[in-house]
Amino acid sequence: MALKLDIKLDLKKIPKGVRIGIAIAPAVIILVLVVMFVVMPKTKAIKKLRTEIAEQENEIAKNQAIAAKLDILKIENERLRKRLEELKEQLPEEKEVSSLLKQISGIASQSNVDILSWKPESKKAHPSGIVEEIPFSVTLKGSYHSLGTFFGNLTRLNRIVNLSDIKLGSPTMQKDEAMLSITFKASTFSAVGEIGK
Repeated sequence: MALKLDIKLDLKKIPKGVRIGIAIAPAVIILVLVVMFVVMPKTKAIKKLRTEIAEQENEIAKNQAIAAKLDILKIENERLRKRLEELKEQLPEEKEVSSLLKQISGIASQSNVDILSWKPESKKAHPSGIVEEIPFSVTLKGSYHSLGTFFGNLTRLNRIVNLSDIKLGSPTMQKDEAMLSITFKASTFSAVGEIGK
């Protein structure tokens, strides 16, 4: 025995609201599926890309700021390089110290001062560790004014020369002029090997 079901749908008998719901339901389902599987993943991807773009723009801004400072840094580097060269002149390498001592001897001759003794002492390491002190003891003889001229000219050297332990001897008369003998310790400095390189 076969059972036969004869179901006829009479759409005119279905209420109007249900008919509208049936007509709209496939579109709503398709719309929800599109939003869930297409729009939302794309929205997340867009947010991620926007974050990456913002990070890259920040990086570009930082690099542009650095690039803008490059010219200033080049100028500053050149200024520091020139200053280093000036300081190297004031702080000779050890091989240049003998020429400095010749300059001091020349200043003494120009100032009418006699060098009675010139006694080098042993080198000492400076506490800074970047220079070595080269001391020497000097005894000079000359008039008050010629000694003043000598020390004045000594300050005009482009090298560092420190004077200490200055002792004046008793004046003696010579050709109607009082002659003084003066003893002092002078120190110059030489660059330790790494500075000159």
